[in-house]
Amino acid sequence: MKLILLSNPDFFVEEDKILATLFEEGLDILHLRKPNSEPVFCERLLTLLPERYHKSVVVHDHFYLKEEFNLMGIHISHHNPVPPADYHDMMSRTCYTLDEVVEQKPVSKYVILKNVFDSISEPSYVARFTQDELYAAARKGIIDKHVMAQGGIALENLDQLKEFGFGGAVIRGDLWKRFNIHRGSDFKELIAHFRRLRKAAD
Repeated sequence: MKLILLSNPDFFVEEDKILATLFEEGLDILHLRKPNSEPVFCERLLTLLPERYHKSVVVHDHFYLKEEFNLMGIHISHHNPVPPADYHDMMSRTCYTLDEVVEQKPVSKYVILKNVFDSISEPSYVARFTQDELYAAARKGIIDKHVMAQGGIALENLDQLKEFGFGGAVIRGDLWKRFNIHRGSDFKELIAHFRRLRKAAD
């Protein structure tokens, strides 16, 4: 099962070092999402990130970065719902319902189904689906290797995601809560926890 990391929404000093180390430890894809950010700060982060990892980065904003840094692709969401004109390269999409998954899978490299579990980083976002609904969706082929789960993803539920048939997991709060971006400099705990996630996902 793939591991996809959603970036911290804020920029911070150790960010490029942490991201590079996570790629070294087996991170499959980074979704670079910095809401309302200035493009120059995203450019700086990508410049600091070793070029060999650029092909594993998907951007949620400032879509021109895809070509400028030869990135993996762009992500379409409610925040940025329209791809650039004449764009025909890799796209992923956020889906909030199983009907959206059915609609968007054929036109996306993969889709991300949100709110699978109660969110860790945003408590107001609660699970939208029952276990029975997810198992049924897997039996119908709606959930498959092209569908990634987001929302409340943690070490404790990766095995369950495999049972539901997801092709990957989008991690955020379970990892970033292990590092204080304002005062931290030692990210060993974060990396150690990622290793546990990587082992559980394999």
